[in-house]
Amino acid sequence: METTVEKPSPAGHTMNGSKPPSIIIETQNMELKKNLGLTSAISMIVGTIIGSGIFVSPKGVLESTGSVGLSLLVWAGSGLIAMMGGLCYAELGTLLPKSGGEYIYLKEGLGDIPAFLFAWTSILVTRTSSLAIITLTFATYAGSFFELCGGPQLPEKLISAITIILIGIVNSWSTTLAARVQVIFTFAKVAALVVIIVGGFVKLAQGNTSVISSGFEGTTDSPFIIALAFYDALWAYDGWNNLNSVTEELQNPPKNLPRANVGSVILVIIVYLLTNISYLTVMTVDELLDSPAVAVTWGARVLGAAKVIMPLSVLVSTFGGANGSAYTSGRVVFAAARDGFLPEYLSYIHVKKYTPLPSMIFTVFVSLLMIIPGDISSLIDLFSFTAWCFYGMTFTSLLVLRYKMKEAHRPYTVPIFIPILMVLISIYLVVAPIIHEPKIEFLYAFVFVMSGLLFYFPLVYFNLHFKCIDTLTMYGQLFLEVVPTKSEEDKL
Repeated sequence: METTVEKPSPAGHTMNGSKPPSIIIETQNMELKKNLGLTSAISMIVGTIIGSGIFVSPKGVLESTGSVGLSLLVWAGSGLIAMMGGLCYAELGTLLPKSGGEYIYLKEGLGDIPAFLFAWTSILVTRTSSLAIITLTFATYAGSFFELCGGPQLPEKLISAITIILIGIVNSWSTTLAARVQVIFTFAKVAALVVIIVGGFVKLAQGNTSVISSGFEGTTDSPFIIALAFYDALWAYDGWNNLNSVTEELQNPPKNLPRANVGSVILVIIVYLLTNISYLTVMTVDELLDSPAVAVTWGARVLGAAKVIMPLSVLVSTFGGANGSAYTSGRVVFAAARDGFLPEYLSYIHVKKYTPLPSMIFTVFVSLLMIIPGDISSLIDLFSFTAWCFYGMTFTSLLVLRYKMKEAHRPYTVPIFIPILMVLISIYLVVAPIIHEPKIEFLYAFVFVMSGLLFYFPLVYFNLHFKCIDTLTMYGQLFLEVVPTKSEEDKL
């Protein structure tokens, strides 16, 4: 297959009336490269999960549950939910080994409209707000780091914007570089959390058990408020599904996808529980709830003169999480554009670097818009509500595909009760917060999701085409040196 990119004269033809010159680019083998092995895959998931959540969410979980005991159960339960979700996604990812994650599964299971609404919402809300939350947290801790070092104070939104742009450059430059950055930062952030965990055990050995021993004292009796606690904890686990967005770049998906999904979540559960215990051996409940930066407060109490290590460690952690989030977000844009749900140009890749450059630029642009409000709490609520709507639909797709694709080869099959349970959990997480405390953000989210239909019917269903897009695509190809790709279906 080859692509012709024409470079027209101002009048659309040459002086002698002949066809304008064109650039012929051979694209027979243009496709995403399989650069992710098992180690890179686990690093991608762990690195994306362990981002800002473990440094932001403990406060929200403890505040909603009302007790130390229930907060730890919520952290463990959220990890179990993420693990069961990972098992479901392992079946979907090996059954449909294409990049795009939920978008692909919804398209095959429930049809074009749910898939389009997911792509619409994911690209413009969930994934971009996730990246914005992580980089805003990065900016908050960067301020603490600069303050401790006596450096200048920079606006948090400026730091967040610079971080998003830098990560976009890394992911656009090289897939291998982005994966290596993820591996390095994953090891660094786990090492930082190990410092917190070891410090906590030292305090436990010294007899600091008064907060932990309070158990379930003060526990809330409202199941609806507990749902809000799960929102905060599950935000800290978000990223468990990100590997499915880059399946085409994963080596041996039938073997590596289930292993990476499950192994990474087990590791994170252990780290999160021990980290929360460590926080509670150093701070009282009131001190933790009053702390604007939990890890920094912990470091000031335990590390003394070396307290600067904690904000630096959080910076490493959040940067790695943002890198993984940007990496997978660009692939969702790429997959949706390749299927015609977005302008085709967003599915093109660079002729030399094999990176989805247009989709990464688009992701960076929308993420920059999301940091304008700057309210992390509101962004988390918006993200969690919309995300679990589509997670529930994705688990439903798995059940539907069990019947629609009965004869299909399934390298991995999850026990049927797990996706059924995950559908019920998704319904609870969506409905319970609305019953407890209806927020205008939930209405905004619902209206925004459904507004995608205003674009679906004219642009996708009726396939309206604007000639100006062809011109923009042509000049965009020339400017960025990008070309169309081949999907797995194109090879058949």
